[in-house]
Amino acid sequence: MELKAFENRIWLSSPTMHGEELAYMQEAYDSNWMSTIGANINEIERISVERLHCKNAVALSSGTSALHMAVKLAGIKPGDRVLCTDMTFAATVNPVVYEGGVPVFVDSEYETWNMDPAALGKAFELCPDAKTVIAVDLYGVPAKLDEIRRICDSHGAVLIEDAAESLGALYNGKQCGSFGTYNVISFNGNKIITGSSGGMLLTDDEDAAAKVRKWSTQSRENAPWYQHEELGYNYRMSNVIAGVVRGQFGYLDDHIARKKEIYLRYKEGFKDLPVTMNPYIEDVMEPNYWLSCLLIDKEAMCVQTRSGSEASYISEYGKSCPSEILEKLALCNAEGRPIWKPMHMQPIFEGTDFITVGGVPVNEDIFARGMCLPSDIKMTSDEQERVIDIIRSCF
Repeated sequence: MELKAFENRIWLSSPTMHGEELAYMQEAYDSNWMSTIGANINEIERISVERLHCKNAVALSSGTSALHMAVKLAGIKPGDRVLCTDMTFAATVNPVVYEGGVPVFVDSEYETWNMDPAALGKAFELCPDAKTVIAVDLYGVPAKLDEIRRICDSHGAVLIEDAAESLGALYNGKQCGSFGTYNVISFNGNKIITGSSGGMLLTDDEDAAAKVRKWSTQSRENAPWYQHEELGYNYRMSNVIAGVVRGQFGYLDDHIARKKEIYLRYKEGFKDLPVTMNPYIEDVMEPNYWLSCLLIDKEAMCVQTRSGSEASYISEYGKSCPSEILEKLALCNAEGRPIWKPMHMQPIFEGTDFITVGGVPVNEDIFARGMCLPSDIKMTSDEQERVIDIIRSCF
């Protein structure tokens, strides 16, 4: 098959603007509320509380800063062990290290690619002193949140739900971002809705929300002068960024519907290939379909070799691998990505404890055989059909 490059780049997941964003940014400009106070901030906090059915929301400069505040609220001290999702972006784990905590990585399960409750239970057996769990909803698919929450409760542990990728997803009819004691969503440029940056901490604990409001504005005390009695951070969201988020929020359901169409079109297009899409439990979960991913069947994998920063493969008829598919997509001006490289495989965390329930770690297997597909909602159906053809040609 002759591979022809797309005239316009096909992105993994880029921002989609609608116009209201600019109006709310202009409102911030006209009212001269350009800093970390203003109507846009107040409104997106209100919308977040209403949408996610939590009691308090604090708008922050990024999802990472929100995770950092959640880790501080959990009381992590130097040397404390924290049980973390292993297959995720580094931002999930870095805040643990900021506070001197020690991450212990927990393997995933195949039904959702998220933290395995069985492995979490084993982790508590091996680390009975652990009092905090950070569970991720990967690529917009909810983790088994009820099971994870029950395990946390039985060990008196705080659950932090990293819902950075899963805004609008549902688990048993309940919004992701509301299962933990502290929860985090992200408005980064590639997320389901965006502010170009920004994040939100969500909690039912009013005192905890008040602490984050203080910590995130340099821990200023209520005094006539600048007085500081504890460490603070410059983490509050700006009213301008909040204007972008405010304009995006009304399109969340539209974006989810479009992402679902992309997922289903891929699923149909690959139905006779030796691959499966990133899974979820249909009767329990409704993802937001942020990124469509595929997993190549083991027997359909060609030889693939990966070093620290390079990949190679041996092409074989009827077989393929993520490295080959990503190479072909790149040649055609389309963006795909490998699955998140598990944290226990990262050089920075070499030697860190990793808990699995036996056999080949699930995360290592998914990383080897899986990849993220172009999932941009501005991609036309014809363009997606061409992406499907490119992938089919690899087999």
